Amino acid sequence: MSGHLQDHFERRIDYMRISVTDRCNLRCIYCMPSEGVRFIEHREILRYEEILRIVRIATRLGISKVRITGGEPLVRKDIVRLIESLAEMTEIEDISLTTNGVLLKAYAGDLSRAGLQRVNVSLDSLSPERYEIITRGRHLSDVWDGIEEAENAGLKPVKINIVPIKGFNDDEILDFAMLTLRRPVDVRFIEFMPIGAKEMWDERKYISTGEIKERIRTLGDLVPDRSERQAGPAENYRLPGAVGVIGFISPLTNHFCSSCNRLRLTADGKMRPCLFSESEIDLKNPIRNGCDDTEIERLLSLAVSVKPKEHRLGERIPRRFQRTMSKIGG
Repeated sequence: MSGHLQDHFERRIDYMRISVTDRCNLRCIYCMPSEGVRFIEHREILRYEEILRIVRIATRLGISKVRITGGEPLVRKDIVRLIESLAEMTEIEDISLTTNGVLLKAYAGDLSRAGLQRVNVSLDSLSPERYEIITRGRHLSDVWDGIEEAENAGLKPVKINIVPIKGFNDDEILDFAMLTLRRPVDVRFIEFMPIGAKEMWDERKYISTGEIKERIRTLGDLVPDRSERQAGPAENYRLPGAVGVIGFISPLTNHFCSSCNRLRLTADGKMRPCLFSESEIDLKNPIRNGCDDTEIERLLSLAVSVKPKEHRLGERIPRRFQRTMSKIGG
């Protein structure tokens, strides 16, 4: 029997972000420490059958939206098969995926045919030279080829996520905004958060959404976007005459906790009720020890019950978190 998950603050939880791997084919300097990271052992990563079991049970409780993340989800073998299996669940209304775009050209058509509806591409520079420095050697042209293939495959609108960082890539804010003048993409500016390479985080590198908007307004008025779209936490605008949309996601200055509707399943089988909380509920070990569906339902409900009211990052200098985004799931 279907129901719905509601936390103690009357938020309806209907969205699950699922990390399928902590591995990535990039070594971005803001995400990956210079000494590298210790990957989770393969046997500790959830198998697809385990992920699908969790999702099937979660749909009975009201989960209807799923996003596949990593690491880089396209490096996991048979990822298209997972999307196909998710698409067969009639309760799932929306399936999306976050990627760095490097492998997107090869996968976009198959993913679309399998049932994927949308992709978000993480991209933090439009300069080929800077992109190679950031990613420690990959080519920006691969990402653009992937974006074009995604558009051709009907995975639209492609959302491009950029994290502006002072002294790092903030000189490209206007270039990213201007992409929307000629391309039907959503460009989303996400405030820099204290998750990633420990040597990268510095509050002096942080740029608020307000400052980003001020810079973009030099191109023209930001007109609120009224179109029907899967906005999530983004505050959406258009520049005059633009074919694309500019979104702002502000976890520090204007956090959206009051409307948060999500849970995060880590690649090693922990259910995380809040990105910025270290609280995690283990699902993998109970599953591998033979628990029944009722126990998984109980654990999902427990994860929702401990979901905090808000993350409180704006109240103090943010501390860093034990897990990096590659281990939590982007």
